[in-house]
Amino acid sequence: MPTLSLSEIYDVSYNAMVRCGCGEQQAKIGAQSIVDAEADGIRNVGLNYLSIYLGHLLHGKLDGHAVPELTSKTGARMLINVNHGFGHTAFDAYLDEFVAFTKEMGIAAMILQNSYTAGVLGWFNNILAEKGLVSLMFANAPSSVTPWGGKGSFFGTNPIGFGAPRAGKAPIIVDLATSATAKVNIKQAAYEGREIPDGWALDKDGNPTNDPKEGLAGGLMPLGGAKGYGLGMMVEILAAGLGGGNWAHEAPSFGGNEGGYPDVSQMIIAIDPSGMGAAAMAERLEGMITDITAIEGVRLPGGRRAEFRANAEANGIEVPQALLDKIASHSK
Repeated sequence: MPTLSLSEIYDVSYNAMVRCGCGEQQAKIGAQSIVDAEADGIRNVGLNYLSIYLGHLLHGKLDGHAVPELTSKTGARMLINVNHGFGHTAFDAYLDEFVAFTKEMGIAAMILQNSYTAGVLGWFNNILAEKGLVSLMFANAPSSVTPWGGKGSFFGTNPIGFGAPRAGKAPIIVDLATSATAKVNIKQAAYEGREIPDGWALDKDGNPTNDPKEGLAGGLMPLGGAKGYGLGMMVEILAAGLGGGNWAHEAPSFGGNEGGYPDVSQMIIAIDPSGMGAAAMAERLEGMITDITAIEGVRLPGGRRAEFRANAEANGIEVPQALLDKIASHSK
């Protein structure tokens, strides 16, 4: 199995996107998001997801030449039209302005309209934390989760991300789907021909299943039952409701090449902790972290990703040749 450095993974991702008709601006940030997912040990939204990006570029579900534009900046809100490209690219294009805006206002929101899958929300939160900001992110997605008490699917996995800076240390990052698991985990199980754990999915008749294919035909279970259903609705309102994007049940699936642009939305809320007793908060935060990590078996959210990244930077990442061949098979 080949071992690739992070720069080699970037080259594979960038070149594949360009080969499938992606422009430089979209390909640069899209490829970097793949690299960061791989470095964090999240292959399901790393190189495994790259083939989906490539198929969408080739079939018109992702605009590789999209140019994001700021359409409104009122109160404490920035509204950005992603124009059917990567949300990552739009975020990067207006990052400096958003950080300055947040520090001016104390708290600000960035809404990404006409967007595409956001991948790992922690990617966005981590960048803002490194700028000294606390942040929350909400993203809606095409239908895949069964509403509590029903059958079929309605909301998407509708993830929530959170980031908080630490002085001289890796930020605290929390990134979770409001479904029992991410849809890509069930798709990977189906691809590998293995069963999924209890509590992950329901079949089309609303019955629990361990068969990933039946789960994909039915729906994922919400995280924590009714609580996850409520959280999924909250994310749907904050992202698509306030963002004006497609509701989950209106958006074409991320999973195939059928349908047009998904045009989902993401909302990011950033808070500048300065002026809120930031120095005192930082000291108290470290005290809390010391206390909780002193408990045997407890690690910080995102801690395992930091370990993966350190190893990836030092030793590279093993990538199956079959996966590299699959990526290489896509071309315009």
